[in-house]
Amino acid sequence: MSSSSPTTEPSSVTSLLNPHSPLNGHDSTDQPQPPPPRDPENQPQDDAVPGDKRKREENDDDDPKPSVVPPLWKTSLCSYFRRESASCSHGSGCRYAHGEAELRPRPDNTWDPTSERAKKQKLEEEEGDQCASPDNVMMTEAVDDDDDGDGNGDGDVGGLDPELSKCLVHLPRNWKSEKLKDFLSEKGVQFKSAKKKKGMTLGFVSFQSVEQLQTAVKELDGISIGNKNIKVADVIPRSFEKKTKSAMALPQNPQKTTEVELDGENVEDSVVANGAEDGNATSGRSARKVVTPLAHMPYGDQLEHKKNSLMQILKRLTRNARKACPDGIPLPEWILKSREIGGLPCSLEGILASPVVYGYRNKCEFSVGYSLQGKITVGFMLGNFREGVTAVEEPFDCPNVSRISCKYASIFQEFLQHSSLPVWNRFKNIGFWRQLTVREGRRPGMASDAENCEANIAEVMLIVQVSSTGFDDAQITSDFERLAQVFSAGATASLPSLPLTALVIQDHQGISNAAPADAPLRSLSISKGEGSSEMQATDNVVEAKIHDYISNLRFCISPTAFFQVNTLAAEKLYSLAGDWAELGPDTLLFDVCCGTGTIGLTLAHHVGMVIGIEMNASAVSDARRNAEINGITNCRFVSAKAEDVMRSLLEEYINAPQKQENNVIEGIDEVVATDEEKPISTDNKPNPEENSSHELESGKTASEGLETDKQELRSQLQNSCTSENGNAPVKRFSNVVAIVDPPRSGLHPTVIKALRTHPGLRKLVYISCNPESLVANAIELCTPSPEKIEKNKNNRAWRNMSSAGLARHRAKSMPASEPFRPVKAMAVDLFPHTIHCELVMLLER
Repeated sequence: MSSSSPTTEPSSVTSLLNPHSPLNGHDSTDQPQPPPPRDPENQPQDDAVPGDKRKREENDDDDPKPSVVPPLWKTSLCSYFRRESASCSHGSGCRYAHGEAELRPRPDNTWDPTSERAKKQKLEEEEGDQCASPDNVMMTEAVDDDDDGDGNGDGDVGGLDPELSKCLVHLPRNWKSEKLKDFLSEKGVQFKSAKKKKGMTLGFVSFQSVEQLQTAVKELDGISIGNKNIKVADVIPRSFEKKTKSAMALPQNPQKTTEVELDGENVEDSVVANGAEDGNATSGRSARKVVTPLAHMPYGDQLEHKKNSLMQILKRLTRNARKACPDGIPLPEWILKSREIGGLPCSLEGILASPVVYGYRNKCEFSVGYSLQGKITVGFMLGNFREGVTAVEEPFDCPNVSRISCKYASIFQEFLQHSSLPVWNRFKNIGFWRQLTVREGRRPGMASDAENCEANIAEVMLIVQVSSTGFDDAQITSDFERLAQVFSAGATASLPSLPLTALVIQDHQGISNAAPADAPLRSLSISKGEGSSEMQATDNVVEAKIHDYISNLRFCISPTAFFQVNTLAAEKLYSLAGDWAELGPDTLLFDVCCGTGTIGLTLAHHVGMVIGIEMNASAVSDARRNAEINGITNCRFVSAKAEDVMRSLLEEYINAPQKQENNVIEGIDEVVATDEEKPISTDNKPNPEENSSHELESGKTASEGLETDKQELRSQLQNSCTSENGNAPVKRFSNVVAIVDPPRSGLHPTVIKALRTHPGLRKLVYISCNPESLVANAIELCTPSPEKIEKNKNNRAWRNMSSAGLARHRAKSMPASEPFRPVKAMAVDLFPHTIHCELVMLLER
C-alpha cells in the first residue's frame, strides 16, 4: 500500500501536529509502531490530581497533543482503529479518534460518516422523514377526470364519499391506477375504486362499506413497499368557495391521522397537516421557507453556512479523483498535498457577499394554481409535485423578490379570478393559464439596498405562459386583450407607477412549465394611455426586449435568453473570473456557454479576441447585438453546440498548419447540418432559463438562422486563418484561456474531452451554479489518463451511478493527455437567503 492509500482519514493542519510527518506519523504500511520514548520526568505521577496533569501537559513541549487544538482534532476515526479495533502506535497523540468516546463533532456540527453516531443520526432522519412526509403533502388539484369510462365525469375518485375514502401516501412514483388496483387485490383488500397518477406518491381509494374501510386500514397502514411505509390519510370534505375553512370535527387520534380535504362541490382535493384550522399551517411550511430557507439567519451566518457546505462538496473531488487514478500511475501532486489543507483539492479562498441582499432577483417565475384555501393564486409552489404538493402561496414574504414583481403577480392573480379560461391543473394536465415570468432591467449605477435597487428598475417584461390547445380562438383573443388592459392599468395606478416595457405570450403544451427552446412566442401591444389595447397583427417578438447593465455595458435581453438573476453580484463574479484568467492583449478567450455574451463582452477590452459559443440562437442574436451596441469588435459568437465546434475552433485558432484550414471550414457544414437534423439531447438539457426561442431578429426560422451562422462562421474562420492578401497565415494567439459557465447539468462529455486533450489550452476558469456538476467535470479534467483505455463493458451500469461515479467511469476512457490541476476556488453569493451560490475554480496545467 502506498503512502497515499489511507483515503478515509480526513486531513487537518498537520503543521500543528508534527512538522516532520505530513501524515501525522501514519507510515506507508499503517502497521502499529513502537511508541516514541518519552522523558520520565514528564510522566505524570500516580497521585497527581487531574488539574495538575492538565497543567503539565499544557507546558509540556514534547507532548504530541498540541496546546491549541486544531478544528479537525479527533473528528474522524483512525483508519487503523477501524480495521483492527485497537489503538495505533501513536496512542493519545494520534490526531484521529480511537473510539466513539474520543470522537468530536466536526466544525460544521456533523460526525464522521463511519461512526455509530452518524449512522444512528442518519437512520433517525430517514425515519423522521417517513413519519413527517404525509403532513407535507398539499394537493389542491381536481381529480374528477372520467377514468372509469362511464361517461358521467365522476371518475374513480371524483364521486367518492369522504366517509368511505382514504388517501394512501408513500406509493411508488411509477405506479398508475391499474398497478394500485392490482396491489390492493393481492393484499386481499376489497374496494370500490382506486386512483393513482404516475409520478406522484399518493393515491385515493374508496370503499363500499365501513367494514371494508376498517379492514383495509388495518391491512395497509404501515405496510412496507421498498424502503417506504404506507401511511393512510383521511379524506375530509371542504368547500373551496368559502374564504375561511368551516368548522369541522377533528379526527379521534390527531397524532396519527393526516387529513385529505376534498370539496364535494368542485371535487378539489387538498392534503394538509392535521389540525391546520386555516389551511396554511402545514408543518410550518410557507413560500418563504421553501424559496428562501436561509432567510431566518443573519446574512453573515448564511455566508458561513454556504462556505462550510462547499468545503464538504469540494472534498468529494479529492476523494473521487483519488479513486479514479489508474493503477500504476502516481497520484497527482495536488491530491497528495490535499492532506495539508483539510482534504480540499485546492484552497477555498472565501465567499464574496452580494452587494444587494433583498429584492435582488431580476427574473421571477410565478406558478399559477390554488392556495390551501382553494383560491386561484399566483406565486410559488410549496413543494414538489411528485410528493403530492401542488399548493401555491403568494410571494409577498419572500425577501429575494422585488416589490415590482410581487405587484405584477398580484395584478395577474386578480385578473384570473374573473377569467373565463381555467388555470392549469397539474393532476390532469389540462387548463389554460400556467405561469407568469417577470423580468426586470435596471439603469446603470450601484445600489446598496433593496429600496435603491428597485428605484433603478427602468424596464419590465412580462411573459405569460399558456396552453391554448382545445380552446376557442375568439375567447383566447378576448382574454388576451383584457389581460393587456389590466396590466397596463395596474402599472399606471400603482404608486409609484410600475415600468412596463413588453408583454409576451408563450404557448407551451408540455406537462412541466419548463418550456422548450422552440415554444411559440407572440407579443401583445400595451396601451400607454387610456383606451383599449390590441393584439399585434403578427407573431413577431423582435421588439420584446429589455436592457440591463453589467460593468457599464448595456445588454439586450430577449424573453427566454439567460441572464444572471443578480446583476450587481454578477459584476463581482465576472471580475473575479477575469482576474484569475490573467488576460492580456495576446490572449484568445473562449467563452463556452456564453448566453447573451455577458462574460466575453465584459472582458473583451482585456484580450485580443473572444470566441463565444452558445446553442440557443436567440441568445446568440442578443450577444451579437450587445457587441454592436457597446462598440466591441473583437468578439465572435457561434450558434452551435459546444461539443460540435469546440475542437474545430481550438485547432483553428491555436494550431498554425495551413493545411488544416480547409478541413475545419468543411466541418462547419457537418456541424450545422447536425444541429438542424437531430433534436437536442434531453440527457444534457440545459436549465430552462438557458433555453430560448429560435426566432431571430429578422423573423427567420431556426434553419435559416443556422444557415446564416454557418456562412458567417466559415467567413470568420477564413479571415482568421489568412492575412489580407490571402497567402500568409496571421499571428496565432500564444495565450489561450477558456471560461466555462455551463447550466446546472454541467459540461457535455465531448466538450470536456476537447478541453482536456488540446495541449494549447493551459488555463481554464470554471464558473458553476451547481458545485456537484463542477466536481464531476473536474474529475475528468484533473485525473491522469490511463496507460490503456478501457472500453465500457456494461453500458447500463451508468443508470445507477452518481454524477461523480459516472465521471470516474468516463475518466478511464480519457485519451492520453496532460491533466489539469485545481489551483484555487472562491464562492460568489448570487442568491442570498437560499442554499445556492456560484463557485469559481481555476484549473491549470
